[in-house]
Amino acid sequence: MFLAGQWWSMPLIPALGRQRQVDLCEFKTSLVYRVLQLFRTLHRTRQQVFKNDKRALEAARVKINEEFKKHKSEASPEKIEEMLKVGSDVELLLRTSVIQGIHTDHNTLKLVPRKDLLTENVPYCDAPTQKQ
Repeated sequence: MFLAGQWWSMPLIPALGRQRQVDLCEFKTSLVYRVLQLFRTLHRTRQQVFKNDKRALEAARVKINEEFKKHKSEASPEKIEEMLKVGSDVELLLRTSVIQGIHTDHNTLKLVPRKDLLTENVPYCDAPTQKQ
């Protein structure tokens, strides 16, 4: 039913026994799980942010994979926590700050913001209003 390398996709089934379920719960709180979760989140964000831009998609994929491979042998939990924080900050920055631009002319750039970046533009009012 499951191949040897697909243990992470196994559902929680009562017949598997309580110990396996406990082991799986402990894994989800482990650093390994959090690192893998960040890796997947960064790649999903990359796909959303750089949609329809093959060159940027490939460059971001290479950079993400390169950074994770570079620190693959890190064993210090403190350093791993620090790198997880940096990775989460990078993901947040990509998701909230990057807007695609398309060259339309020699000196013209058309911005293509994602729907999740567009917010309601509330005009600023200098004079405060009094509540009744």
